[in-house]
Amino acid sequence: MAGSWDGSYDQGGQSDDSYHFERLHIEPIYDAFICPLTKQVMRDPVTLENGQTFEREAIEKWFRECQENGRRLVCPLTLRELRSTELNPSIALRNTIEEWNARNEAAQLDMARRSLTLVSPENDTVQALKFVQHLCLKNQSNKHMIRNAELIPLIVDVLKSSSRQVRSKALETLRFVVEDDSDNKEIIAEGDTVRTIVKFLHHEQSKEREEAVSLLYELSKSEKLSEKIGSVSGAVLILVGMASSNSENLSTVEKAERTLENLAQSENNVRQMAECGRLRPLLTLLLEGSPDTKLSMASFLGELVLNNDVKVFVATTVGFSLINLMKSNNMPSREAALKALNQISSDEASAKVLIEAGILPPLVKDLFTVGSKQLPMRLKELSATILANVVNSGQDFDSIPVGPDHQTLVSEEVIHNLLHLISNTGPAIECKLLQVLVGLTSSPTTVSSVVSAIKSSGATISLVQFIEAPQRDLRLASIKLLQNLSPLMGRELASCLRGPSGQLGSLIRVISENVGITEEQAAAVGLLADLPERDAGLTRQMLDEGAFQLFISRIIRIRQGETRGSRFMTPYLEGLVKVLSRITFALSEESGAVRALCREHNLASLFIDLLQVNGLDNVQMVSAVALENLSQESKNLTRLPEFPAPGFCASIFPCLSKPPIITGLCKVHRGTCSLKDTFCLLEGQAVDKLVALLDHTNERVVEASLAALSTLLDDGVVIEEGVQVLLEAEGVKPILEVLLEKRTDSLRRRAVWAVERLLRTEEIAYEVSGDPNISTALVDAFQHGDYRTRQIAERALKHVDKIPNFSGIFPNVG
Repeated sequence: MAGSWDGSYDQGGQSDDSYHFERLHIEPIYDAFICPLTKQVMRDPVTLENGQTFEREAIEKWFRECQENGRRLVCPLTLRELRSTELNPSIALRNTIEEWNARNEAAQLDMARRSLTLVSPENDTVQALKFVQHLCLKNQSNKHMIRNAELIPLIVDVLKSSSRQVRSKALETLRFVVEDDSDNKEIIAEGDTVRTIVKFLHHEQSKEREEAVSLLYELSKSEKLSEKIGSVSGAVLILVGMASSNSENLSTVEKAERTLENLAQSENNVRQMAECGRLRPLLTLLLEGSPDTKLSMASFLGELVLNNDVKVFVATTVGFSLINLMKSNNMPSREAALKALNQISSDEASAKVLIEAGILPPLVKDLFTVGSKQLPMRLKELSATILANVVNSGQDFDSIPVGPDHQTLVSEEVIHNLLHLISNTGPAIECKLLQVLVGLTSSPTTVSSVVSAIKSSGATISLVQFIEAPQRDLRLASIKLLQNLSPLMGRELASCLRGPSGQLGSLIRVISENVGITEEQAAAVGLLADLPERDAGLTRQMLDEGAFQLFISRIIRIRQGETRGSRFMTPYLEGLVKVLSRITFALSEESGAVRALCREHNLASLFIDLLQVNGLDNVQMVSAVALENLSQESKNLTRLPEFPAPGFCASIFPCLSKPPIITGLCKVHRGTCSLKDTFCLLEGQAVDKLVALLDHTNERVVEASLAALSTLLDDGVVIEEGVQVLLEAEGVKPILEVLLEKRTDSLRRRAVWAVERLLRTEEIAYEVSGDPNISTALVDAFQHGDYRTRQIAERALKHVDKIPNFSGIFPNVG
């Protein structure tokens, strides 16, 4: 075969225009070198007794087949019977073939060298690469020859070829060259070769990408190259993406996965993988590594930004180990563990895992330990942060022991210690410990225990003083805590805020700050909203500080869309409306300042408008309550007409006088009314809007609306006219339906009272008397209601003749 490649590695055939190798001299294959059976150049020639030469493996196979098939033992070439199967090595021929092979391969190697350039024809380069692969497969020792021939740098150079086929074949060839050969890997490690290989990973869905990851897998078996691969920017990230891809072929995914497993030999690579979301190697080292490695991995874990799903995985995998590390006597280990626990405790689900792993006792111990064994303040801050995170997970903390005597987080001693720390540390820790109390007071099962401990410690005033803290986070935590406490400590908190220290003014400034709507503002107004609404002193001070005018302005701006929305918009608006409504509980205030403010800002109209804020039940309910209070005051504010004194004749002969006719009077209140000045509900379509709320799904809204409408039927007004107003507004039927629904005892009491007033009108009583459902509902209230409800129900049943009226039947007994 003069001047051609060995066909054993040429799978593609030759093209007519490619082989410039043919012009080079390569020794021909002599017939004596060819095995008659395999038609291939022999490697281990042996001679039979008749002088014929074959490849040892081929003739031995021939002999076995003869024996297995029961044939005579003959020479495969002459077909003459053989007396012996003895095989004599043809040492001279084998040496000659080996020398020929060496000369031939050297010549072919030189041809390959000439073809491994960027200017060679594509097919020549591909054939040269195939030849190098053939040498690698033929004999492992040939890789030494390839290295000495300095072919590896040439193969690397052709990675820059414009031909995809050449680039792909070059990557494949490099894999053959470096497989199980550390010396060849050392050559690859030099220069930018690894970076070049990594670049091929960017080639989406290509043969080059597949070959590149296979080559990197081979290279990653070397610890030195493993670090080098990891040092290439983006390499680990791409491999992590490939290993988790659903679009790659399975072989590529597997190679990427196995490459990453090899890269995990390096701690630097492990850190990169963790940053890319592949945390298992880092967690494995944290569990199984040396003490120094555990410390290093815990420290790095504390610096990572983790999503919530990952936090749960980390807490489940290494939470217990981190807690043990936190309890060690080695301060760097404790610090690393605390930082890592701080990261993973911020999710509710992962915090629950840490609680089960026993994090609470050592945390509390770290916080409360004083003296030589106490933590540095920066680590106490970490402990406080973790405790705040854990407490906000919503667990049942009144049953989880945290101390040697089975104390819990809400035990009086523990709360007292927390309060002591809050008063004697810096703002950062104070903020976190206040957040702990916020978490404990957010649960109905633990808030009463915390309130009891706060009262017994006398810490209320000091907690209120944090409202004036300059640090926003600290101020927010204190306000949220006070808001949680206010339903159970409203009077105490109101008393503190009314004091001369100025916390009420600070709270009002926070609420009114023109910064959009923040969580702090929503919490601050929520705190004020939950304080006792009939605390006249607090209302008076808020009036003096101009709070109500500010809040009215904010409500109007929100309703007009001038204040941009946020996730705190709803609680903020609800709080503003509830705080504003408290002024309607002080309408009888002697100075008249409250009534003057209500008139000046036309509050009745504002509350009527707020009845229409759909989706905000609390706003509608509070607005209806405010309108009830305002309407109750209408009968006191209405100006009754003044009639002139009768003349002389009229005084003697009354039949000659006629009562003067005065127009424009309110038929319910019998005087001059307006929505702005006397808060009369007949104005501003208030009645229609309140009636519309009677079919609301929230019974608190229904009850508040019914209470407001009931002011039109109250003593001191013309009840008959009030009934007529409700008839015209089609409100009678909805009131009767409220009675039938029986949603709550409180609502039933309201409904029974209103129905009894309606039944005083004969037409309505007559119509209702024929409705057995109404009668049944009244009988039920008569039998099962409280004393006052039974009395009213009895009167209502008399109106419809369901109970006889015995008055006047029996004479008085003197």
